[in-house]
Amino acid sequence: MSTILFVNACMRGEKSRTLKLCREYLAEKENVVEVDLGKLALVPFDGEAAGRRADLQKVGAWDDPVFDLAKQFAAADEIVIGAPYWDLSFPAALKTYIEYVSVCDIAFHYSEQGRAEGLCKAKSLTYITSCGGFVEGANFGYEYLSGIATMFGIPETRFVAAEGLDVVELDVETQMAKASKTIAKLNGR
Repeated sequence: MSTILFVNACMRGEKSRTLKLCREYLAEKENVVEVDLGKLALVPFDGEAAGRRADLQKVGAWDDPVFDLAKQFAAADEIVIGAPYWDLSFPAALKTYIEYVSVCDIAFHYSEQGRAEGLCKAKSLTYITSCGGFVEGANFGYEYLSGIATMFGIPETRFVAAEGLDVVELDVETQMAKASKTIAKLNGR
């Protein structure tokens, strides 16, 4: 049975418009496992923590809890990431999470030629966001995650956005409905 991993970086919780879109996308899905980054409260790696993880990797101590998120990510059949558009990308909690899942010999490995080759099982990564203005030519969060997906061996990335939600002249419900249409297409409706 396939597993969908929902990485919830909607830091405003149930008030989040991005989370509303994510719940809509996931409503008809089964076997959804959610990782709520607000509740998880990961701490970025400092030199000491990164060194400890590298030492564990060298000896193949894959049962250490520091690798749990990476193993979960690599084993998922589909990845869904929900994150608001903040400062031209996404909340820092998502970048910290990516540090935890970006583990050589779990999410990817290096070929003899030194190229990263993905080890993740997922066939797609769907990135869902909302923003007060418009993403336009500054979609750095999605571009970053597309690069990560390629590195991890995930062949397809998809993007859903509700834009212009804080523009006074625009109707929020109309803008959200546009994103809902994209979600319906992705869900085969």
